[in-house]
Amino acid sequence: MSKAIYIAAIESDSGKSLVSLGLLRMMLTKSTKVGYFRPIINETDDIKFDNHTNTAINFFNLDIDYNDCYAYKQSEVVELLSEGKTDDVIHQVIKKYKKLEAKYDYVLVEGTDFSGEGGFTELDVNLMIAKNLGIPALIVGSGNGKKKKDFINTMQLTYKSFINKEVDVIGIIANKIELDEIDYIKKELEKSFPKNLQIDIIPKIDFLANPTVKEVVQALKGRVLFGEQFLDNAIGSYSTGAMQLRNYLTRLKENALVVTPGDRADIILGALQANASSNYPKIAGIILTGTIIPEESILKLIEGVQSTVPIISVDGGTFGISNKIGSVKSKIYATHNKKILLSLDTFDKYVNAEVLTNTLTSYKSDKLTPSMFQYSLLQRARTNKKHIVLPEGDDERIIAAAARLQLLDIVDLTLLGDKAAIQLKCDQIGLQIDLDKINILNPEDSIHNKDFAKTLYEARKHKGMTETTAQDLVSDVSYYGTLMIMNGLADGMVSGAVHTTMHTIKPSLQLIKTKPGVSVVSSVFFMCLSDRVSVMGDCAVNPNPNAAQLAEIAISSAQSAEAFGIDARVAMLSYSSGNSGKGEEVEKVRKATEIVKEKQPNLKIEGPIQYDAAVDMSVAKTKMPNSEVAGQASVLIFPDLNTGNNTYKAIQRETGALAIGPMLQGLNKPVNDLSRGCTVDDIFNTVLLTAIQAHQG
Repeated sequence: MSKAIYIAAIESDSGKSLVSLGLLRMMLTKSTKVGYFRPIINETDDIKFDNHTNTAINFFNLDIDYNDCYAYKQSEVVELLSEGKTDDVIHQVIKKYKKLEAKYDYVLVEGTDFSGEGGFTELDVNLMIAKNLGIPALIVGSGNGKKKKDFINTMQLTYKSFINKEVDVIGIIANKIELDEIDYIKKELEKSFPKNLQIDIIPKIDFLANPTVKEVVQALKGRVLFGEQFLDNAIGSYSTGAMQLRNYLTRLKENALVVTPGDRADIILGALQANASSNYPKIAGIILTGTIIPEESILKLIEGVQSTVPIISVDGGTFGISNKIGSVKSKIYATHNKKILLSLDTFDKYVNAEVLTNTLTSYKSDKLTPSMFQYSLLQRARTNKKHIVLPEGDDERIIAAAARLQLLDIVDLTLLGDKAAIQLKCDQIGLQIDLDKINILNPEDSIHNKDFAKTLYEARKHKGMTETTAQDLVSDVSYYGTLMIMNGLADGMVSGAVHTTMHTIKPSLQLIKTKPGVSVVSSVFFMCLSDRVSVMGDCAVNPNPNAAQLAEIAISSAQSAEAFGIDARVAMLSYSSGNSGKGEEVEKVRKATEIVKEKQPNLKIEGPIQYDAAVDMSVAKTKMPNSEVAGQASVLIFPDLNTGNNTYKAIQRETGALAIGPMLQGLNKPVNDLSRGCTVDDIFNTVLLTAIQAHQG
């Protein structure tokens, strides 16, 4: 899956900011770790920060440094490209992007805004960057001021340019479309593009299309005389006040910007009075031209009028200033909450964010990165919400993980323990958690104990269990949690932060039992390495499996890998590769591999094979050049628990890899065992695994 998307505009003033804001919020509903990257930023002499980047960071309060959000300024890129230093540009862009990719779960990459400089069009630059970052693109085009057919042709040509450059396009957005043209545009676009391509149409929203007084002030380098707090007023139109007041008043329109020489006190005062009158439309502001400031008596009069109208003084004649105002394009900036909120509302209303999210998060690239894998866990667990019981409810790590899970609203939880004791522990460690929103049951004194004891007795009486023993065992948290699953009160269980593996899984083996056709309960870890996710088994349960058991572990592990979006290529590990080694342990692995091939002829599997030949392509080419698994194994099956447990821990500690698990496989209902040295992250991730397992059945 991809964790990044590239927003590419086909021209300037496309309304790309609206789409960026909508996508950022969409990403933030999936993860708090969202990054923003704009490879090439705009720059002006009088503005310190790029507006797009500043708005994204400040409105969403992103945890990111401004300088990490871009690679180049416009002028720098134009100079480098004109000198033929394309490779230098790409190298730096990739370097900056990879830094963000390593830190954030999602990254929104926003394309360029300039065109035609230095012999490179905006499209050329967007294509070059998107292709080299290897992320899918969303194309945004504006229909504003275009003939319908010309707009459709432009969108088609842009799409073909991306596809020809081998850049995947996951959607196109037609923005600023006139209301009476929406149906036609949508119909023609759907005819022109592949059926699986998402097409969204956003109508022209006048308030968003219109610049504010603030933007005009910045463009004209004006000086605010009055009403600085009203600079966010949107301008619907503008008109020159050069005629007599009685004639000018008839030409006022809603949200008009009045442009008049600074010595026209009649127009200034008349416009202010019209704004206050219910018989005339409201005005957005007044621009005073000619570097003329009204005389003192007029200023005093204006100052005493309660008005919502900003008054600005600018240099230059009325005609030239009017032309400059006409060229000002609307932007969305960090302090204009009304525009941002309207943009987000417009995105929600007209863009199918759910489909776009699903497309983005399920987008397949050549490698499944750890971040992508963890995102898929969050998404799948949240989509199919399950109820998980945590028997060790008074452990600090368990409570902290429960607080995070509650905050993200991913699963429903039951904590086992005394509520007062759990609340006291929360207070002691300063943890903010609403225990009233979490189900808390105390196995020492629960309304379910009688029924649970009966269930346990009936299930185990053939093994000699008495009713008294059953009543005693019900108060044990592991049995209680397992009985919750049996009685439909929970979908899965996660334990082992305090208790041993046997204490955790023994009730499950006795009561939940294994799936039909499965005789061995085993485990896997999802080992998140720097560039891939490997499935490793069995590293937690079976000390010394025989060939048949090892084969079953391999099949179960391959199924687990596929269930979690990892293409299963199974390596049956040994101290020998191929036919080179002899010995009892090698023969066990060789026989297990043969059993798997008989049972699952379509499964990609290699064994016996050494670890380096399984994961390193250069070694694989030497030792097993004809193998479709060697060098790219994704499922690593260890011959015994001693090897597996030590290897996964060595990899985890020496590389800093994240090990998610162990996840037990083979049970009718998911019960997963934690290490007693587990962290809050371990618990959090294991709960996600358990919830997903519960959905998969």
